[in-house]
Amino acid sequence: MALMLEAADTAPTVRRRTASPPTWLVVALACAGQFLVVLDVSVVNVALPSMRAGLALSASGLQWVVNAYAIAFAGFMLLGGRAGDLYGRKRMFLLGLGLFTLASLGGGMAQEGWQLLLARAVQGLGAAVLAPSTLTLLTAAVPEGAARARAIATWSAVGAGGGAAGGLVGGVLVQGLSWRWVLLINVPIGAVVLAGAVRWLVESRAGDGRRLDLPGAVLVTAGLAVLAYGISQTEAEGWTATATLVPLLAGLVLIGLFLAVEARTAAPLMPLALLRVRSVASANVAMFLSGAAMFCMWFFMTLYAQNVLGYSPLAAGLALVPSSLAVVVGSKVAPRLMRAAGERNVAVLGTLVAVAGFAWQSTMRADGTYLTDIMFPGILMMLGAGVAGTPLAALATSGAAPEDAGLVSGLINTSRTMGGSLGLAVMSTVAAARTGDRNTPVALTEGYAAVFLTGTAVLLFGALLMLVWLPRSAEKVS
Repeated sequence: MALMLEAADTAPTVRRRTASPPTWLVVALACAGQFLVVLDVSVVNVALPSMRAGLALSASGLQWVVNAYAIAFAGFMLLGGRAGDLYGRKRMFLLGLGLFTLASLGGGMAQEGWQLLLARAVQGLGAAVLAPSTLTLLTAAVPEGAARARAIATWSAVGAGGGAAGGLVGGVLVQGLSWRWVLLINVPIGAVVLAGAVRWLVESRAGDGRRLDLPGAVLVTAGLAVLAYGISQTEAEGWTATATLVPLLAGLVLIGLFLAVEARTAAPLMPLALLRVRSVASANVAMFLSGAAMFCMWFFMTLYAQNVLGYSPLAAGLALVPSSLAVVVGSKVAPRLMRAAGERNVAVLGTLVAVAGFAWQSTMRADGTYLTDIMFPGILMMLGAGVAGTPLAALATSGAAPEDAGLVSGLINTSRTMGGSLGLAVMSTVAAARTGDRNTPVALTEGYAAVFLTGTAVLLFGALLMLVWLPRSAEKVS
């Protein structure tokens, strides 16, 4: 990647085609890239039992199949966003998608557990380079106003739909082929999107000759990984054990060093001054809290369906189809609500709808029924997520200068995924603490229910924070 970055020049803004492609085509390509990277956060959930059997993974290893991707994704996304600003959004789109596609091929062919985890981490790196460019290319192609709000809503819906569709796609592939195809399916899709991007996307950048802050990227990624590892250790060791406290403290130290580096370097990966912009800071904190609760929903719902209710992988995927549709509906309805009530109020409304779903899901039973223990609470959770996600993305990207567009796009994705990866580590600990050494359906259900009750509390706090901190509407940058 470094060799490609060195090839950049310092032109302020470059467009290499005289005729711009149709806006709908740019939006479609950007959304396809976003769909792939979000799909791979959740598509493996249904495949986890098959992966464990096929590669002899431990219970903690299963968690890291998800978190290896999520942590690399979150940790390097700021780097990917800044690289797009400096060296070209199209270039980073192509580089990230190419790396993501190759890593998917490697993961699908893995013969050992460590090979799968390594491939998932490389996938996350590719996604981190790709994802910020998807939103930046979209906002650059669509003028500010109602059209851009609709485009962002489509991007949010596709991204949320990718996470939601993961269960169904994974179930079909695992039951019809094998777990390997939840990764291998990315290869032909990635190749098609790459070809379309090469042909139709127009290059742009806001470069000023600065170098990338690689030390900052390494520190924040290492800090997140070590912190998540420390949290995962609490399942077996408890919160006061040395094996838990050492990585927790080390992770906090690394994140502290990251903040110190960002405050002193001439070209920081994360300019701390951005956090003084109310819309950027508040929307990212809100997205972090939402991600901490929402990210693990698919993980535990698919485990509940298979481990407790006895669903097959395909049936577990089909069970989540209504909630998959609900998140898309919520994302598409959000722009109309935003025009009537403002971004802040819509974000709060969506979060409260999700709170109702989480509270309902926390009453799940070992002998539960599909309608009352999966479908209806799932619809509420994901409808709320879809309604809240669009205004938060709009607020987070509204308060920064154009030359920081890729950075703030990466930041909002980072906040959601960082919250999700750390949230999954915490929620897995909550479930394990409640279940204990018991492995009965009743005990497992009690652990999963504790997770959703904790998520209810997190989202309630998030709704209150949004109400008092988010600006009512998006800020305008002169």
